[in-house]
Amino acid sequence: MPNQDDGVLELLDVSLSIEGAPLFSPLSIAVHPGHATTFMGPSGCGKSSLLAYICGTLEPVFETRGDVRLSGDDLNPLPPERRHIGILFQDDLLFPHLSVGDNLAFGLPPEVRGRDQRQKLIEGALSDADLAGMSERDPATLSGGQRARVALMRTLLSGPRALLLDEPFSKLDADLRARVREFVFAHARANAIPTLLVTHDPADAKAAGGTVVELI
Repeated sequence: MPNQDDGVLELLDVSLSIEGAPLFSPLSIAVHPGHATTFMGPSGCGKSSLLAYICGTLEPVFETRGDVRLSGDDLNPLPPERRHIGILFQDDLLFPHLSVGDNLAFGLPPEVRGRDQRQKLIEGALSDADLAGMSERDPATLSGGQRARVALMRTLLSGPRALLLDEPFSKLDADLRARVREFVFAHARANAIPTLLVTHDPADAKAAGGTVVELI
């Protein structure tokens, strides 16, 4: 019988505080594979800090309570690199000194060995992103939407067990934002990745298609 926790990202009574002052009410949610939950709320309410807590990069100035579980595994004791959680930010954070292909290669897990196998995965990712033939391109020559797609594919190549989105669409114009947004959520659904989105834009939340949580 399959484990009912397989692929589920859970927050169990999670809260963050600074100097004893809570940022939001204790939070408990479960995000199933291929589904998304959106966090909304005013600036400073702890949305991005919550994502940092989940992926293990929260600054020690914060006091934390509650558990983060993925497929039933407790993530709290694990360092970021062992949590296998992907995150996308407002900025694409591509390495300017590397080609598009080398940026994607950076996301490949170490167990993927051999030049031919690595190149096959890179070319497949570029094809999925409608960027076939751009492996040798300088990232600076890409459009904003192309850079966003490269950043997503780099994250997906790492084999994340969950995906965190920290307002990754906010710097894109309206038309491009809609297209990149659909690209991101379609790939998360296709890869059965539980996804958490932080945004101020109700259209982003609607595109995510899942539960919306107001942090208060």
